[in-house]
This record gives sequence, structure tokens and C-alpha cells, in this order.
Amino acid sequence: MNEIVDGPKPKHAQLREILRRLAEQELAPGSPIPSERDLAERYGVSRITVRAAVGQLVADGLLTRAKGRGTFTAKRRYDLQLFLASFTSDMKARGVEPSTEVISCGQAAPGSKASLGLESDEYAYRVVRLRKADGAPLALEAGWYSPHMLPELDRCDLTGSIYEIIATRYGIQLDHARQTVWAETADAETAKALDVRKGSPLLVFRRVASSDGRPCEDVTSWYRGDLYQVTMQLDRTVPGTGPNSAKGGTT
Repeated sequence: MNEIVDGPKPKHAQLREILRRLAEQELAPGSPIPSERDLAERYGVSRITVRAAVGQLVADGLLTRAKGRGTFTAKRRYDLQLFLASFTSDMKARGVEPSTEVISCGQAAPGSKASLGLESDEYAYRVVRLRKADGAPLALEAGWYSPHMLPELDRCDLTGSIYEIIATRYGIQLDHARQTVWAETADAETAKALDVRKGSPLLVFRRVASSDGRPCEDVTSWYRGDLYQVTMQLDRTVPGTGPNSAKGGTT
């Protein structure tokens, strides 16, 4: 239905469905939608009705408002996969061309030595990179890497996948990682790197990855909150209460 009619269904709800189909099926991500005035005239409704319909779609994340510019369809969101894989391989699997800008690479004393199992006087490799997809900045990552497992890492070409380098150059297969996720707002430096406004929402991931129990990588990544979401599969199993768990647990 592309017309609004009198009936039991409120006009703002009818317009919302029209705009939903427009955003999901006809317009590309980031495209502008008609102005409030144009929508009101086209569908014969008040601007209050238009605001109600658009406001709900903004709340649903389907549309976004840009102050002084108008209302746009939301940009494509990437669904972050919670498994041990590189950004490069993940983007390629989605049909997106990844690229990486190395911001800095060198040797320094890590702030958290315990995660890499280093002595107090040992250095680690510090690598800061900007990750892009089809040329758009998507994530800023800052990682520490073990000098014992990855000697001369700073001499490698780090514009591609570090995980591929770890596997092919060093013969190491990362087999375990612990990852923590939280939310932050972008400070001025991060906002500039990611091409967002200061204070924009970010998803932050800290991953400590290892091989055969030996810590190799401690990396924190700041992902644009407007372009990423996390989907997890949940079930009713509680750790320690399954059929193979030890007896004596609570029920």
C-alpha cells in the first residue's frame, strides 16, 4: 500500500510502513528521504503525523537524522562475528574490500605486562592501525604483540592480516582467545580517525589471543557504533549444569 486512507489503522502507522519499505527495499544505505513538507504534501497528512512516523523509524535504527542536513536511511551495519578470525578475512568473506593504514609500529613497554607474560624490563611490539572496508574507516585498533613469539614483527608489512603473518611467517596457529566487550564514546583523537563526531558511540573489544597456552596478542579495537552490531546465539544451558558436568553443583 502506497496511499494513506482513513480507517482503524492510524495514519502515522500507515506512513511508517510506507517509509520502512522505502528504506529497506528502494533506497541505498545513507540515502536521504523526502523532507517533512514533501511527505506531508505527498500523502495528505500533517507534519505532526510525519514526525511521529519518522521518529519511530529513527528509534528503530532504520533512519538517522543529521542536524541541518535532513533524514537518511541508516548505513549498512556489519554483524561482528565472535570467533577467532582476522578483520581482513572477515571483510573478504562479506564481499567487502578491506584495507589497513598503519598509524604507528614500534617497540615499547606494555602497560599490562601480565597478559603477554613478559618480565618487567621487556618490551613488546606496539602496533596501531586503522581498518577500513571499501575505503571507509570502520575500526581503530591498538595491539601489543609478544617479542618472543613474533621476533622482528615490526619489519613486516602490517597493511594486511597480522593473523596471516603469524601463521605463514612464524608458523603459529592462534587457538584460543578471551574477549571483553564494552561501550565508550569517541574522544577527539579516535573520532577524527574514524571520521565520526566526538562523543559518538563505539563498541570496544579487547582480545588476548594465545597459541598452545602462550599469549601472543593483546589488542583493543574501537568499532564505529553506527556501523556495527553484535549477534550472539544463546541457549538455556548454564555452565557447570549440563549432563557432563561434575556432580555436586546447585540445581
